[in-house]
Amino acid sequence: MVYTMSTTPDVVLERSDKPARTAAEVNEEIRALWFRSGGTLNREQRSEYERLVLEWAARSAG
Repeated sequence: MVYTMSTTPDVVLERSDKPARTAAEVNEEIRALWFRSGGTLNREQRSEYERLVLEWAARSAG
């Protein structure tokens, strides 16, 4: 069996001229998302939540 390796990344990170948000700012957006959803996330909200958690983790790490 032959396996191939992709030369393109699965995840594309967006670059922006805006300053990076702090972990606290991202955490506030996560809390607002949960509040708006009433405690249950639909598929679209879950995707947004996952993106925010990754951003929060990156900001928390330094």
